[in-house]
Amino acid sequence: MRFLISGRISRLINAVFHLPHLRYALLLVPVLLAGTSFSVHAAKKDLYPQVVSMEQRLSKLERVVDSGSLVEMLTRLDQIQAELQVLRSDVESLQYQSQQATDRQRQLYLDIDTRLQGVEVSTAAATAAVVSGATLTPSKLPVPGGSAEANYQAAFELLKQSRYEEAIAGFKQFLAAFPNHQLRGNAQYWMGETYYVTQKYPEALEAFKIVLNDYPNSRKIPDALLKIGFAYYEVKNYSQARKALDSVLNNYPESTAARLAAERIAKMDQAGL
Repeated sequence: MRFLISGRISRLINAVFHLPHLRYALLLVPVLLAGTSFSVHAAKKDLYPQVVSMEQRLSKLERVVDSGSLVEMLTRLDQIQAELQVLRSDVESLQYQSQQATDRQRQLYLDIDTRLQGVEVSTAAATAAVVSGATLTPSKLPVPGGSAEANYQAAFELLKQSRYEEAIAGFKQFLAAFPNHQLRGNAQYWMGETYYVTQKYPEALEAFKIVLNDYPNSRKIPDALLKIGFAYYEVKNYSQARKALDSVLNNYPESTAARLAAERIAKMDQAGL
């Protein structure tokens, strides 16, 4: 390394002496010195500090080279360049992974959107058929070949239109056609509700009890228990009615069903039932 730096210094000096104007100026130095009244001794005396300074600077540079500081600096620079290359590779990898994740999310969105559109089309077809007054036979689904959601929604539309017999048939066919669907508890409850509004209280009681026994995790449990109490009240079985209504108050005190149960109990108390 020391020889390399010394060689660079030599080339620098040669380059300087090859500069045209500087070369001419240096050639004129003897002439100018010859024409001056200064002696050679005086000239040497003036140049001596510069020579000493240059020797000191050269010695300092040699010490730096000998100490290995410059080598260490170059080594560290190589390490930094290598680390930078690794970081660039990591950034490119992260960018690729980000793009892949974006593409997967876009594909997932498109898939969900397509499925939702299919459900919406099926539901719309079911609703249109129900609104048009199409007759539903006991052995026919509201939307033959349609999804579970479409058939459930169609049966519910029949109930809202007070087409109770067809709504009951729709819910029954839904339960038969989709034995493992998550809406079965709801369908069973609304079938009981349909019996209740048509004053078929024994059938309503049976339907609501199925909700309690077969779908214990259904969100319709409080409502089904409330309607059991109401149905017993309508058939004048007041002890069973009070038992069911008290169960609503005790187990679901914060629900709307509990508020309605309390109102019916208060009515029974006023009537001495």
